[in-house]
This record gives sequence, C-alpha cells and structure tokens, in this order.
Amino acid sequence: MVVADNPWMTIVLLLFGALAFGTAPLALAWLWSKKFSPRKPGPDKNSIYECGLESEGDAWVRFHASYYLYAIVFLIFDVEAVFLLPFAVSFTRLSAGACIAMLVFLLLLVEGLIWAWQKGVLTWA
Repeated sequence: MVVADNPWMTIVLLLFGALAFGTAPLALAWLWSKKFSPRKPGPDKNSIYECGLESEGDAWVRFHASYYLYAIVFLIFDVEAVFLLPFAVSFTRLSAGACIAMLVFLLLLVEGLIWAWQKGVLTWA
C-alpha cells in the first residue's frame, strides 16, 4: 500500500480531505446559486445596503480596552468552573493530594481576582 511506504502520505491525504471537506459545500452553494437563483440586477440591488437608507458616519467604532479586560477575567473564571465541576463530582474518591492541588488552584484564582480588583479592572466605567 502506498500510505505505508511514505509516512507523509497520510498527512497529505488528510490535508486534501480537509480542503475538500471545506470547499465542497462552498462550491455546491455557488453552483446552486448559478443554476436556481434568479438574477435581479438593478440600482437598488447593487447598492451597498438593500434597505434603501444611506449610511451615515464612520463604520469603525472604538471600544475601550476595559471591555477586553472584562472578557479576559470572565474567561479565566469560566474556565475555573469547567475545572471545578469534575472535581466536585468525584470529590469522594480523590486523595488528599488532589484536594490540596485543587485548593492551590483556587487560591491562585482568588489571588488573580484580588489583583484585578486592586488594579481597578472590575470597575465599570
């Protein structure tokens, strides 16, 4: 078999399979639109927005960096909940070392929360 002779052949085949898996739905949708979708060109259809309203102002909106900090803090404590759930489910069968490891994990997270609070990350402005 050709795949057994060359170890890279498996990776190449998987790469082509992944590309085909991603491009096949796009190609089928394009063919479907060419075959079955009616063409209705016109000034309204070719305008930027079909609603008929002209856009006003700049499309770029500036976000404060504090919103990103809120998101990062949320992700940290969301991941904490994901790690705590299996610990809580199997709490009766774990050793004392596992309990100490989870306690250290919780203390590090609490330390991060206290640090974020002292730096003013959690104040909504």
